[in-house]
Amino acid sequence: MADDKEQVRVITTIGHVDHGKTTFVDSLLVANNIISPRMAGKIRYMDSREDEQQRGITMESSAVSLRFKMSKAGEGP
Repeated sequence: MADDKEQVRVITTIGHVDHGKTTFVDSLLVANNIISPRMAGKIRYMDSREDEQQRGITMESSAVSLRFKMSKAGEGP
């Protein structure tokens, strides 16, 4: 994914139950065109197990690689 190690970032999303971690990750996936904006917060992309989808809770960790572009100081988005 990233040949330039300067561009690699590792993030972890940790929080209390029902505080929006999955919705936040879905939003990151939207920003990378992995899921559609209307599905963010509904698709629960990282909940791959059937029981996670049925119960609406994440039980196992998941990983995904995303791209991002750093803006230089003074540049707009």
